[in-house]
Amino acid sequence: MTTSPLVRTGAIAAPVLLFGYGALRLIDGLDGHHDKGGLLWNTGHVLFFAAMALLGAMAVGVRRMLPFPDFGNRLLSNLATVAALASTAAFLWVIAGDLSPAFANAAPLPDALQIAGPAAFQLGMLTLLVQLVRARRLPAWSPVAVLFGFLMIAVNLDLIPLAAATLFAGLVPLAGLRAPARRAA
Repeated sequence: MTTSPLVRTGAIAAPVLLFGYGALRLIDGLDGHHDKGGLLWNTGHVLFFAAMALLGAMAVGVRRMLPFPDFGNRLLSNLATVAALASTAAFLWVIAGDLSPAFANAAPLPDALQIAGPAAFQLGMLTLLVQLVRARRLPAWSPVAVLFGFLMIAVNLDLIPLAAATLFAGLVPLAGLRAPARRAA
C-alpha cells in the first residue's frame, strides 16, 4: 500500500503554495507596505489558505501511517493530530479574516488562539514526523528540516520563501513513503 494521495499532495503542494504566498508577500511589500485587499495580498492569502488546509489534512494522513499498536504512542499521535488540526482551523480562521475584513470584525479569533495556534501546529506536526522517524519510516533529518523551516517563519515573515523551500526538503520524503500493512484484528 502506498502513501495516500493526500499525504503525497500535501507534502509537495503545501510548501509550493507557501512559497507562492511568501513570494507574493515580498513583491507586495517592495514599496514598504502591504496592500491589504489588493490583488497580490488576496492571491497570496488564498495560496496560504490552501497550503494550511493541505498541511492539516496531511497531518491526518501521516497519523494513519504510524504503525504503533501500543496505547502510549497512539495517544501521543492522536493528541499531535488534534493539535495540528485545531491550530490549522485557527490559521484558516485568521487567513479568512485577512481576506475578508467583514469576517474578521464579525468573528475575531481570540488573541490566545492566535498566539497558541502556530505553536500547537508546529508541535503537532513535528511530533507526527518524529514518530515516523522512530518507526524508521522517515529519515531523521526530515523533521529537523521542517523545524528549521518553522523557525525561519518565526524569525521573520520575509523568510517565508526560504522557509517553504526548507519545508519542501523536509516533507518531500513523505511523498514516496509506503504505508505499513494493516494487521488483521
